[in-house]
Amino acid sequence: MRSTQPGLLKASLGLVALLACGAAPATNAPGEPWATDFATDPSQLSATGRNPHFILEPGYQIVLEEGPSRMEVTVLAETRVVGGVETRAVEERETFKGQVTELSKNYYAIHKQTLDVLQFGEEVSNFRNGKLVNNAGTWMAGVKKARAGLLLPGKARVGYRYYQEQAPGVTMDRAEIVSTSTSQKTPAGTFENCVRTQVTSPMSPGEKEYRCYAPGIGLVKFESMLLVKYGFQDGSNTGKTGGGF
Repeated sequence: MRSTQPGLLKASLGLVALLACGAAPATNAPGEPWATDFATDPSQLSATGRNPHFILEPGYQIVLEEGPSRMEVTVLAETRVVGGVETRAVEERETFKGQVTELSKNYYAIHKQTLDVLQFGEEVSNFRNGKLVNNAGTWMAGVKKARAGLLLPGKARVGYRYYQEQAPGVTMDRAEIVSTSTSQKTPAGTFENCVRTQVTSPMSPGEKEYRCYAPGIGLVKFESMLLVKYGFQDGSNTGKTGGGF
């Protein structure tokens, strides 16, 4: 996921049993180097599931807006095997004044025990004046030294730092959890105990983005864009009230 603004960046449960199985949750102590290695055993990953702050189930959608900018994030029924792992496509449709500026598919899988959400690639189409101009930002794990990254850990902890995308020369976004108790007000409601991350990249020194994820909902703030709608497109809800379709 990358920012819609020019020049900016793109956009554990069962611990004892997990260690017994030889898998490690995404965790490290504050101040340690950025985490780059994540549990990617295909037998432990699923293309469907829920993280405390992310829903990977077909039909779920969130919509964020700020002025004329709009971003729709939709979990698709489509799956794809990437690097030997079955992943699910999540479409991001970004528009400005109703015109598409970027259309992408991100490929995610969720760890069955840690609930870590891993990203295995992204297909990007960039538009200008309604015309496709390039596919900059596209990457797939296993291609040209690209590796899976971590979108969100199953157990968030302030100070945890990790790479979200690991595609040398293409994108190297990384996130640090700066809060797990943020209160975020949006047009869709006010959400408590949100996880707030600061996203940077060694490819763009000095640039920062901030994102906010609400429990049981997902992304509620992306830079200045705020959540206006969330829920399943078939009319069912997430167990929360307000702001749904």
